[in-house]
Amino acid sequence: MSDTFDFSSLVVDIPDYPEPGVVFKDITPLFADPKGFHALVSDIAEHFQGAGITKVVGPEARGFMTGAPVAYELGAGFIPVRKPGKLPRKTRSIGYELEYGTDSLEIHADAVCSNDRVLIVDDLIATGGTAAATGKLIQDLGAQLVGYACILELAFLNPREALAQAGNQELYSLITVH
Repeated sequence: MSDTFDFSSLVVDIPDYPEPGVVFKDITPLFADPKGFHALVSDIAEHFQGAGITKVVGPEARGFMTGAPVAYELGAGFIPVRKPGKLPRKTRSIGYELEYGTDSLEIHADAVCSNDRVLIVDDLIATGGTAAATGKLIQDLGAQLVGYACILELAFLNPREALAQAGNQELYSLITVH
């Protein structure tokens, strides 16, 4: 694993974005840096290498950017989870709570099956709502949810509590902000 790579050195704090009082963590420099991007993909894939992952699921949109190369590295398939109305075939959907309202996600109804061992990969896990909803979708379709991985975990928002309520799968994060 990339014990020596300083992922946080490529995350830029943007104060007062998108609103006053919020410090936005911009991870796009990490994607733009060839060594950083390679290290993040390798690190996550190496962590889950022996877990028998058959599918990696990435929530829209930066979960695509993170999950697809991890799936490639693991020799697994990649499944996108999208906002409503974006997938062309029969879907399963789930609604979930946001801090100020609700949202929903969709996955193709035949995307995973009972033989699949699934890893959910996203760029950021804040409250855990999106990840937990994605995990529930995977489990509702009969697949085994192995765990979650992200680049950045906002631990001060207690995402592990939301994920624990959805099951006791591992959350692996490259950067944890307390």
